[in-house]
Amino acid sequence: MDLTFKLGYMPTRRSFFSKEDAQKFKKKVYETIEKLVPERVEIYGLDWLNEEGLLYDDKDAKQVADFFIGKEVDAIFAPHCNFGTENAVAQVAKKVQKPLLIWGPRDDAPLPSGERLRDSQCGLFATSKVLQRYNVTFTYIVNSRVTDPVFHKGFINFIRAANVVKFTKNVRIGQIASRPPSFYSVIVNESELLEKFGIEIIPFNLSTIVRQVKDAILIKKTEIQDIVAGINMIADFSKLTDEATEKIAALKYVLTQVIKENNLQALAFQCWDELQHQLGICSCFVHALMTEEGTPVACESDIHGAISSLMLQAAGLFRKPTFFSDLTIRHPDHDNAELLWHCGAFPPSLSICKTETKIGKHFVLPSHAPGTCNWQLIKGDITVIRFDGIKGKYSLFCGQGQAVDGPYTLGSYVYLEVNDWPMWEEKIIYGPYIHHTSCIYGNYAPVLYEATRYLDGVTFDPAEPTLEEIKTYLRTN
Repeated sequence: MDLTFKLGYMPTRRSFFSKEDAQKFKKKVYETIEKLVPERVEIYGLDWLNEEGLLYDDKDAKQVADFFIGKEVDAIFAPHCNFGTENAVAQVAKKVQKPLLIWGPRDDAPLPSGERLRDSQCGLFATSKVLQRYNVTFTYIVNSRVTDPVFHKGFINFIRAANVVKFTKNVRIGQIASRPPSFYSVIVNESELLEKFGIEIIPFNLSTIVRQVKDAILIKKTEIQDIVAGINMIADFSKLTDEATEKIAALKYVLTQVIKENNLQALAFQCWDELQHQLGICSCFVHALMTEEGTPVACESDIHGAISSLMLQAAGLFRKPTFFSDLTIRHPDHDNAELLWHCGAFPPSLSICKTETKIGKHFVLPSHAPGTCNWQLIKGDITVIRFDGIKGKYSLFCGQGQAVDGPYTLGSYVYLEVNDWPMWEEKIIYGPYIHHTSCIYGNYAPVLYEATRYLDGVTFDPAEPTLEEIKTYLRTN
């Protein structure tokens, strides 16, 4: 899938403030954000519009909006290089319908003559009111200097949040078979997801996937053996037969083709128990590998789980993998730690010991089929989320903690330490959530908070940090 993020750069000024000073800041801000943005971010400015490359006439609003729409931008940044032209900014944003960031450079002291060159902060107050009149959702970075940390982190947070919005709305998720019969907890309203968020669920019959796997083993021998060689360099398959390893490789090959041919951004897979009857393997390692490569796979046909994982990978700008976990047991000796576990859907790059990534057999399913993963994850900060809904209402649970040591267990696992686990547990029990969560290394609560502001019908539901702690973080250096 195309991971390019496109940003519309829309600097604005007011005609009767200093044109020269606005030009200076237009250039200075651009040079700053060009250094801040990660790779795969393209910036489209307004140098084509007029000799200044600034929006200051509302007659130009339609032309600018059409330009951004034509470029398919994912967000707009409108720095107020002086007071700005609030109605033009609002008109463009209303038409483009993408996340909008407004900010202005902190003004210098008045000149010795008493004159002021910009009054950027004053203009931002005007723009914010007009945007609200136009029903435009926007993000604001507190009035600051372009060199201030609050600007840098606010800008990157916005880019990440807008990327989450991009990969939550109008995406395609493949569903490999329906949910396991007993899993009422992963029931979703497919029609509602399409109507509210433009999320398309593309169904695939498990028997078709199994047939394609068997065909690939016979017809695509070179491709399958190449995958076998590759996965043997990643994990230890010594306890599996060559036949089982080949089937796992063939499943990886088939799912990769399905994703490409159907333009899918994530998968939800009914990983038990029909797959074990028909192929004699577990798909856990395949989930881990595909998530590692940027297409998250959720277990047990959990569509909401797939959405959660996709949101998190977008928050990380697809630079790091997520891992799909069960909230399983409390740490036996630590009241504020919880076991994050699954049969093997955790990417191998996250293993704490790269030489101990062993592929084994399922220790819970009666088939004891091969294909599960056995490794502990690395230490570090972890963000845990769950997108879920019930009775037409959707929310996003979000919390942050740290990986800590805990008792050994089979499967892929890590223990999560938080400040107040009973509060987390209570929130998950009473909220519309289940034991499935999507996780990523790093602290992304501010990103998810900002993203949900652009997702109509989704309530941000933080555990820790609290909402006020997140807001304080975003407005301070």
